[in-house]
Amino acid sequence: MISFLSGGTGTPKLLRGVRALLPDREISVVVNTAEDLWISGNHLSPDLDTVMYLFAGLADTATWWGITGDTFATHDALTGWGGEEPLKIGDRDRAVHILRGGMLRKGMRLTDAEALISRRMGVEAALLPMADTPVATMIDTDLGLLHFQEYWVKHGGTPRVKEVVRTFPEPPKATPEVIRAIGKSDGVVIGPSNPVTSISPILECDGVAEALEKKVVVAVSPFIGDRPVSGPAAELMKARGLEPTSQGTFDLYRDIVDVFVQDIRDPVKVDGAVRLDTLMRDKPVSEALAREILKIIKEKSS
Repeated sequence: MISFLSGGTGTPKLLRGVRALLPDREISVVVNTAEDLWISGNHLSPDLDTVMYLFAGLADTATWWGITGDTFATHDALTGWGGEEPLKIGDRDRAVHILRGGMLRKGMRLTDAEALISRRMGVEAALLPMADTPVATMIDTDLGLLHFQEYWVKHGGTPRVKEVVRTFPEPPKATPEVIRAIGKSDGVVIGPSNPVTSISPILECDGVAEALEKKVVVAVSPFIGDRPVSGPAAELMKARGLEPTSQGTFDLYRDIVDVFVQDIRDPVKVDGAVRLDTLMRDKPVSEALAREILKIIKEKSS
């Protein structure tokens, strides 16, 4: 069993390659839920859904958002009749949000709702929300305090970032399922997702850091030079007082990581890092990277 800590773009690209090497039932994915929000009365969990759609064979791997071939009749009608929906949500994607929202309103844990929906989609991997209580990543900008999805999707990441703020009604605690999955794993991979908005929320959940101390942990940098492969990681790293590079990423993870991987093209030198091709433009590159990471875990855990 291999566990992954995942956001919604970089790590799913790696998971696409891992699936060619391991059966889905031997994969568990702990997923960031700090970008979740209720929208149009339904529950959106963008990172969780992207990972679920990947394992269900439904993911739009051109955009890494939503379901491939989805239609947008509801969104178009809603906005056409004067409604406001800051994110463009597909019709089948929305059906998942409706299902999940109904389950949560009835008092079901997010973990159990995800397990039920995933099972109905034929997913065999264990897809685990990082916590069952709400967490939100808010971006303090020159337009005011924005939910991350508003900042990145609605405003295209253009507002000036002052601070990244995590909000919650109670401090997030890793679920028993998350701790159990990490404990049963041969190794844990921190994928090349945004360190501030995707991975840090998972690491901030009570119990996660302690569970990782007992495991071989491999982390993959999302940076090449001072630019992330995708997304707004650079601005958000600077807002957190971190260098927006592989070195800054390593500094964030150094207490829990055994092996740090950075790209072969990265001009930034991180002492002791393993150099691999991390620019996963297609499935063969993803598979090659996954093969090397699994080899590292096998060598370190033997």
